[in-house]
Amino acid sequence: MALRRRRRPRPVLSAPVPGGGLPPPSELELGRRAWRRRRARRSTLVALASTLVFAVVAYVAVTSSPGWPRVQATFFSPSAALESLPDIARGLVVNLQVLVVGGLLVLVAGLGTAALRTLRGPAWAPLRILATVYVDLFRGVPLIIVLYLVGFGFPALGLQGVPTSPFVLGTAAIVLVYSAYVAEVFRAGIESVHPSQRAAARSLGLTHRQTMRIVVLPQALRTVTPALLNDFVALQKDVGLISVLGAIDAVRSAQIQVGQTFNFTPYVVAGLLFVLLAVPSARLADAVTARARRRQQSGSLL
Repeated sequence: MALRRRRRPRPVLSAPVPGGGLPPPSELELGRRAWRRRRARRSTLVALASTLVFAVVAYVAVTSSPGWPRVQATFFSPSAALESLPDIARGLVVNLQVLVVGGLLVLVAGLGTAALRTLRGPAWAPLRILATVYVDLFRGVPLIIVLYLVGFGFPALGLQGVPTSPFVLGTAAIVLVYSAYVAEVFRAGIESVHPSQRAAARSLGLTHRQTMRIVVLPQALRTVTPALLNDFVALQKDVGLISVLGAIDAVRSAQIQVGQTFNFTPYVVAGLLFVLLAVPSARLADAVTARARRRQQSGSLL
């Protein structure tokens, strides 16, 4: 008697979705999402309560200390803050100008340096070596030393056509240093693109320049955007270093106020203005990073 072959159960297919979209989430996934929302609300309430308790305890501990009246009068004087705020705000405009001009130049110079470092072929070896030396040099030298060399060294040469403005020289020094860091960020993004992408582009007849512009760079930029935003946050605070060259920015304005009154509240005001300038960029960087993480984990939903 012939044995009958046992048939395997056929998989149950979900009903077709109109428009060809994804099927609706299962009941299990809906339950998980509801549980995540409840846990998120509970965690937010606990975090808010603990933060308020910590803030109250810290405030009471600080204000009840014996030296608090002197600290308050020296660093947190409301009258000194209001008196110095207009001059510091006008100086902050100079920092914003350096930030905008320097940030754009850093992006261009960093991308160009990264492109030189990723050139292929022995004929491009001198350019690769030159770009590598530039990156290694300006990533190793402190920014304050570059500011001194560019801001005081170039005017001392007395050459015709060399600018002497602290704004121009300070921006040039910042661009030299930050372009080296941004170039490495761009290079990491370019090299993270799988070689098959280049091979597919070249098989379609695209040149090296077209491959970089159409295929490689869009993927690399999407990968390195969080890192670029973090460098931008660091650039926002380092533009205050141009004050060592004599530029009347927020830091120099605060220094002038402190020299006149011997009250350090203007430094605190300048620092708070820089913090207010950096916080939106930091939150934007966090949001972009979270979005990239959600995009990578989007395939794990049931």
